[in-house]
Amino acid sequence: MKKHILIVDDEVEIRDLLQLFLTSSGYRVSAVETSLEAQRLVLTDKPDLIISDLQLEDSDGLEMIEKLRATLRDTPVILLTGVLFDAQSFRDTLSKKVSLYLIKTTPLARIKVEIDRLLGK
Repeated sequence: MKKHILIVDDEVEIRDLLQLFLTSSGYRVSAVETSLEAQRLVLTDKPDLIISDLQLEDSDGLEMIEKLRATLRDTPVILLTGVLFDAQSFRDTLSKKVSLYLIKTTPLARIKVEIDRLLGK
């Protein structure tokens, strides 16, 4: 059975690019625009991994991740964002909420390597 990845990003170009790339890489992918859509989807179709933007149109990505953690305690989360954080900020704050932080300019091949690692492939 294919691993299921949930993408949460309000930028349609990012969602479409990641969905196409990850689907062609053998994953089953759901892509949504809002925090509310993500919260609804996980109730019926639990993902094996979540990729989320930090700044969503309807919510803060970290707040959404905290809400999803109530249902998905051990699900790895990649924060893929254009917001830059220094290493200390990541260790002090983000590492408690997400498995990995990547900037949106990260090459797709590197994103796939990290997904494979987090999913134990």
